[in-house]
Amino acid sequence: MGNYLTHYSCPRVLSKKRKSLPIETIFKLPSSAPSWPQVTGEGFAKGTIDLGEVEVCQISTFNKVWSTHEGGPDNLGATFFEPSLVPEGFHMLGSYSQPNNKPLFGWTLAAKDITNGSALTEPIDYTLVWSSESLKIKQDGNGYLWLPTPPDGYKATGLVVTASPNKPSVDKARCVRSDLTEPCENEAWLWGNDEFDVHSLRPTNRGTQALGVRVGTFVARPGGNNTQVSSSLACLKNVSPNTYSSMPNPTQIDALCGAYSPLLYFHPNEKYLPSSVNWYFENGALLYQKGEESKPVGIEPNGANLPQGGANDGLYWLDLPVDQNAKEKVKKGDLSSAQVYLHAKPMLGSTFTDLAIWVFYPFNGPATAKVGPLKISLGKIGEHIGDWEHLTLRVSNFSGELWMLYFSEHSKGQWVEASELEFAGGGGNKPVAYASLNGHALYPKPGTVLQGGGNIGIRNDTAKSKIVMDTGKGFSLVAGDYLGSTITEPPWLNFLRKWGPKIDYDTAEEFRKIEKVLIGKLRSAFRKFVNGLPNEIYGEEGPTGPKVKPNWSEDEAI
Repeated sequence: MGNYLTHYSCPRVLSKKRKSLPIETIFKLPSSAPSWPQVTGEGFAKGTIDLGEVEVCQISTFNKVWSTHEGGPDNLGATFFEPSLVPEGFHMLGSYSQPNNKPLFGWTLAAKDITNGSALTEPIDYTLVWSSESLKIKQDGNGYLWLPTPPDGYKATGLVVTASPNKPSVDKARCVRSDLTEPCENEAWLWGNDEFDVHSLRPTNRGTQALGVRVGTFVARPGGNNTQVSSSLACLKNVSPNTYSSMPNPTQIDALCGAYSPLLYFHPNEKYLPSSVNWYFENGALLYQKGEESKPVGIEPNGANLPQGGANDGLYWLDLPVDQNAKEKVKKGDLSSAQVYLHAKPMLGSTFTDLAIWVFYPFNGPATAKVGPLKISLGKIGEHIGDWEHLTLRVSNFSGELWMLYFSEHSKGQWVEASELEFAGGGGNKPVAYASLNGHALYPKPGTVLQGGGNIGIRNDTAKSKIVMDTGKGFSLVAGDYLGSTITEPPWLNFLRKWGPKIDYDTAEEFRKIEKVLIGKLRSAFRKFVNGLPNEIYGEEGPTGPKVKPNWSEDEAI
């Protein structure tokens, strides 16, 4: 129970004429998950989680009900399942679906009423949302999607799929009392065509204080605009007085980082590497105060003399050493001193733990543009002092297994499921990440990602090299509000001003230098592209530290 590795409980017979789809393979992490340290009275990785009046478990074993072989991501269709091997006393809340363009890897929750019997109830009926009978594409028989009709005061949390036009029995699934639910919204696109769309669901409100719990079900929207079906479904809510009882303690966090800490590869031409914050301070970083610019002061190794709290009001900022030789040394960083800084936070109603892995760079290098066939340096554009980047591990609190990894990419980023990550060789479950040249944006695969549109944009070049950082060797747990007094935050974490000064250089002049080598349509297209660049590319404002970022208390930006 709660096993994150998936399998079919009944194998399907495949036609020899059709190439196997990724969905017909089972994703497993490269190595078995370790046994997590356990403490009596704590609930991390115990298989079930008490949400107050409902106990839930993660079901990742499925019976296939229906599939289509066209439409959706990569036009490979999608497969629809119902959970199997549901433990005694637990009940299905809805069916599961995922695209056919990736291995089977997912889960849905099953629930058990732990009150007087009022938390869960059978639906009183079902409404047919959609059927595939008129679908003119390749499919395995016909599929039917049903919306449970809850009694007054209850909510459905997922649709039920059948391979028959007959309604499911009312004891097939359960509805949840309304006060034990939260609003939900569309998440990832799973499948669809011109007449129909299927999306996974997630809580509308997500963050360290939000109580919404992802159920792992999906919503179907006939015509692409059936808001009635979407609004009829809900997520669960954690109403337990011990909201954080399923969260990992510091010893378990250490074990999780030991198991899943990513390897970070830098471009072979990277000049500006990370360092520890202490190394940065010890090697001459300076604190400036508005009105006292001629009297910068050195910084204590742990940042003890930095202004604490307050707001990003422009009164203080950090900068490189004044001495030119020292400045050039610090800009290059020091990989041997570098360590990552962990922020542990509850997510999705404390059913998951997000481990944000923060990396500090003393300097962010200049950007490079692609303009048609040309690769052009943008001079000083993109440079700024003090650069914070991060990866985030999302781990199941049911089992301790890795579900997703977030890659920060400038002001946004992307979540990548474990089934689609690259893992380091040699055994173990360490995923791989790639930092872009100079800009340090993080990506799951090597290559070039163009920030912009068409044939013109900012290049984000990544490649595997001998310059690599194992984020598990030298990490420090610096924050986790739910852990209370067991964690002491370093003073530098509460420096909420800028980690670099405002840079004053003539961006217009930098662009004019570039336009001189362009002709005709390339020049006008480049000018249009420049006018649409976000402020972060110009590098005029020094960045703030981790605690000022929106994702400190909210979900990651995508």
